[in-house]
Amino acid sequence: MSVAIIKYNAGNIYSVVNALGRLGVEPVITDSPEELAEASHVIFPGQGSAQTTMRYLRQHGLDNVIRSLRQPVLGICVGQQLLCAHSDEGDVDCVGIFPENVRKFTPDDHELKVPEMGWNRLRDIKSPLFKGVKEGDYVYFVHSFYVPTCEFTIATADYSVPYSAALRRDNFWAVQFHPEKSGAVGELILRNFLEMDPSKEKDE
Repeated sequence: MSVAIIKYNAGNIYSVVNALGRLGVEPVITDSPEELAEASHVIFPGQGSAQTTMRYLRQHGLDNVIRSLRQPVLGICVGQQLLCAHSDEGDVDCVGIFPENVRKFTPDDHELKVPEMGWNRLRDIKSPLFKGVKEGDYVYFVHSFYVPTCEFTIATADYSVPYSAALRRDNFWAVQFHPEKSGAVGELILRNFLEMDPSKEKDE
């Protein structure tokens, strides 16, 4: 197994590296199209502004590289949002794997603060990505924007509205939460991702 983490101006790369290390995996951090294409699994983490990050990806040709990947790819947090078609954050077009628009939380309940920050339950889970995860298990979120539920949703969470906690399309999986900060549940999800083989998986 060879795992590559897409190198760009993301803030949480090394927490992902440390989480993979606990699973016995030493990833390469790279923006090389050749290294990304040759990896068995690719992780696309993210923190920060969608507009700034998409500018960086386009300047370095990484948006096209991501679209070309055929092995299992996992987007995390802003990485999930950037795999969508468009984000309201900065009114920016994104990579476009998932034909969905990213929205900002505008809760009617004034006790709900934005960003959502902390532990929340996973609901409506499906897909081998969640093998061994129980309905209602907690994972850790930090985000102000969200992907509405859609045909690609494989788990939901609720924060003023139900939203996509995870997505899947073909060889692309994406999670809004941080598996690397989600304890034993997050470690299990990462382990399940590393066992993914799209040629043997059916969309669910």
